[in-house]
Amino acid sequence: MRYQKIFSLGLILFLGMAYLSQAEDYSLQYFLSKASSKNTELSKKEVAELFNQLDEVMKKAQKIRTQLIKAMQIGETDVRYQEGRFWMSKLEEDRDSIETAFQQIKLLREKSTHLLASIKLYKSLKDLSSNFNAYNNMSSFSALVGDVAPEMELWADPVFYKLHLLPLVRLKDTETKTPQKEKKPIPSEKNPASKEKKPVSKERKP
Repeated sequence: MRYQKIFSLGLILFLGMAYLSQAEDYSLQYFLSKASSKNTELSKKEVAELFNQLDEVMKKAQKIRTQLIKAMQIGETDVRYQEGRFWMSKLEEDRDSIETAFQQIKLLREKSTHLLASIKLYKSLKDLSSNFNAYNNMSSFSALVGDVAPEMELWADPVFYKLHLLPLVRLKDTETKTPQKEKKPIPSEKNPASKEKKPVSKERKP
């Protein structure tokens, strides 16, 4: 009986450890640790998970943007008319940034080495993090924004910049600087030495 209990406990511990090893947590903290390590190269699975996480960040940003607009429209925020117009213009910018980010994530899922898409996604993340940090500094908005603003800034830099964009730029730079093999000039054909000029025969006049 005692051995059965020990065996059962050992089996439970083994299965628990196996589950934890398989269920990798690709959270912000995971990628921050990766960005601060010496080996910043991502595996294919890590790259895919990075794009999945960024997709979730965009969904959160989209939801918060909708909540902010609604709060301003129904008068839940203590914002004056002129100030409200300014913040509404910022929220319109956010809409474009979020749409652009979704498009670039889709392209990068198909081809992770797409440089232009990576640059556009990085710009969208930086623009959104700048605006969301500004919202977070407003007492009327901070309750709705919360931790998303500082987290978005970290997703942009160092995570996306250091783990994806910077290595990709270096890779493209190396590819363009790789010297191409010089084509050897085709030697010009020389007249064969065996060919001699034939003497011109003079015809005798009758």
